Amino acid sequence: MSRLSRRSFLAGSGAALAAPALRASAQAADVDVAVVGAGAAGVAAARRALAAKARVAVFEAGNRIGGRCVTDSAQLGVPFDLGAHWVHYPDGNPLVAQAAGLDVYSAPRGQTIRVGPRNARDAELESYFAASLRAHRAIDEAAHGKADVAAAQALPADLGAWQSTIAFTLGPFFCGQDLDRVSVQDLGHAGDRERSAFCRQGYGALLAKLAAGLPVRLSSPVTRVDWYRDRVEIATARGRLIARTAIVTASTNVIAADKIEFEPDLPRDMLAAAHNLALGSFDHIGLLLPGNPFDLQRDDLVFEQSAGARTAALLGRVSGTDLHVVEVAGSFGRELSAKGEAAMLDFAREWLTALFGTSVKSLIARAHATRWNEEPYVLGAMSAASPGHAEARSALVEPVGGRLWFAGEALHASKWGTVAGAWESGERAADAALRRMGLLKEPEEDKPARRSRRDEDARSRRKRHRRGEDD
Repeated sequence: MSRLSRRSFLAGSGAALAAPALRASAQAADVDVAVVGAGAAGVAAARRALAAKARVAVFEAGNRIGGRCVTDSAQLGVPFDLGAHWVHYPDGNPLVAQAAGLDVYSAPRGQTIRVGPRNARDAELESYFAASLRAHRAIDEAAHGKADVAAAQALPADLGAWQSTIAFTLGPFFCGQDLDRVSVQDLGHAGDRERSAFCRQGYGALLAKLAAGLPVRLSSPVTRVDWYRDRVEIATARGRLIARTAIVTASTNVIAADKIEFEPDLPRDMLAAAHNLALGSFDHIGLLLPGNPFDLQRDDLVFEQSAGARTAALLGRVSGTDLHVVEVAGSFGRELSAKGEAAMLDFAREWLTALFGTSVKSLIARAHATRWNEEPYVLGAMSAASPGHAEARSALVEPVGGRLWFAGEALHASKWGTVAGAWESGERAADAALRRMGLLKEPEEDKPARRSRRDEDARSRRKRHRRGEDD
């Protein structure tokens, strides 16, 4: 945990509350806005700042743009989203609105359910969907209660043969965490993600297109951020840079692990929020399976009737290609990933063989597994509030000292865990920072429309008429 001496804590807390106006002149700073991280939030913040004619520098610790939204076409020969793949909220998604030249199409609404090595029968499907509906209603009801308990406590205990399956879809598959580690209020307040889309070229390819031309310094991890004066000083292995303000988009796990040193230390409530918004575990095991051996539809989402936590999901024939992706998540996924890629591939082969009754080993042309928990500048998948800490997201939204803002998927109240949420958070932080520097005007309050002379005359006649009636 960051150093929390009495002196630095009081200094940090006082600065956060006072939030004095920025006094650093443009001439005294190298840039107006320094952005830490070139994921969706960082790209959005940089674009917003550049549109306001601000001087911007973006520092990315890794050797590529995108953060947790990256497409790789080299490993398997087809676009493979290593991180985010589902394009949630397609109708209002700000990235989709700028996806000209890329193919963004609606994801199928249905799911395939397997019971052993066969598809579920009609009666079994009815039973599954009825149990799933009951579970969603129970979570929603508990989310509106006063006690912010673990989501596992709100899950009905009588879901029968579908208990483990539903616990997986609502927990690990949705947010990378088992339900006993997730705030029911946070889960219940997540936006509706039933309607989604896919980008044929990859979600990461879409984000990379929007990042084209940004002043990004790759392989430049920020090691220290000094914000106690009237400026922000960014330190990297390549040197230092002075900014009038900074927007930090590092993951909550990176902040909680002290990968970046802040001087003074961040306020205690912000550090606590980062710890209470820990990233879950979610990895993709990509398999190239030519010839459609499982007879799946394009983008077929497959779950199984599982007997415990040792399960996964399958996204088959991604965008109509030979790419099939086995999704492992939650505590089981974390344990499996820690054993290495070979163990992950062994599980995928074993699981698919049991699911489809066909030996998969000889069918795999190429394979690759992600291990996001081991990525040193990410350390996980998406954030999920721990039980009793649904309010943690709002604690990270407040600026520190009027010079330091945070952004990312973890800071969005309802779209957390999504690229759209990260993007909107980045834009919000940039707007706030630009206004603080006077580079963006405050939004004008809505003013009543000016009445025409005819409207005023009619209004006067109505008043006279009412007075006559009253008399």
